[in-house]
Amino acid sequence: MEEHPKKDLKAILKNITFRDDAKVMEQLVDQSLRVKTRMGRIRRKIAVMSGKGGVGKSMTTVNIALALARKGQRVGVLDVDLNGPCIPRMLGVSGRFVSIAEGAVPPLGPYDMKVASMDFFLQQADTPVRWSGPTELSPIWLGLMEMNVIREFLADIVWGELDYLVIDLPPGAAADKPPVIINFIPELDGAIIVTTPSEVAQMVVKKSVAYARDVSIRPLGLIENMSGGRCPKCNTHVAFFDGACDDLASDVGLPILGKIPFSLEVSRSCDQGKPLPADHSVSKAFDNIVKNMEDVLNFRKIMAEAL
Repeated sequence: MEEHPKKDLKAILKNITFRDDAKVMEQLVDQSLRVKTRMGRIRRKIAVMSGKGGVGKSMTTVNIALALARKGQRVGVLDVDLNGPCIPRMLGVSGRFVSIAEGAVPPLGPYDMKVASMDFFLQQADTPVRWSGPTELSPIWLGLMEMNVIREFLADIVWGELDYLVIDLPPGAAADKPPVIINFIPELDGAIIVTTPSEVAQMVVKKSVAYARDVSIRPLGLIENMSGGRCPKCNTHVAFFDGACDDLASDVGLPILGKIPFSLEVSRSCDQGKPLPADHSVSKAFDNIVKNMEDVLNFRKIMAEAL
């Protein structure tokens, strides 16, 4: 086996761009078949999204993956944020893809979970991922190029047999990314929606839930992040926002899978790439979130079989 050479986004795009329409179609069909084959070996695919940036979506993705792995599940994490990938940093994973005959094997993280991210292609930690090509290209063309990158990414990664693939969507779940994901992973089991008690965040997230349903992504439930915190001096609960997400959950017809309080230890854990211990209160909260998520998935499976 050999290490997959580091490439910038421009180099990747060069490999997937043809002037011959026949070759373009041939490549697209080949990649789509490979994606379908690889996704077929994964039991459940879960996306983590939010219509609002800055609500802790990537932190949630990481801790859901860790909670699943602690249960003995075989887990993969896919970082679809091409412009600001941070999942490897939060999990303390470094390295490069390893090339084998079947494709590229992603580096391993805690509990042997497989982690795939554009971050592994960067030459330096502060290297931007955005392609620095002609500035006259329209946003539509740039969006198509990113779509091609995501397709190639999914087609080349050798996940093997997994119980769960947890997919971290970009901040704000940009309008073009959910449809891309649902087209590439038609067997997507659903999405977890992350929000905070902020009224502004809830307003945007409510639209995100409606949009997810419009593009045939099934929301599984809400996670309320930054749900207050503990005063370091008196240990009493302190609310950071007015209200909570209960009314939002009722309005959109979704369960609240869990509420995560703000914790300086969680922040340090993500910054330092050192997962919280299993007996930490936040780890236990995510264990409960995973249990609730699986209850929703199993209920839907039972209902589908009954119908």
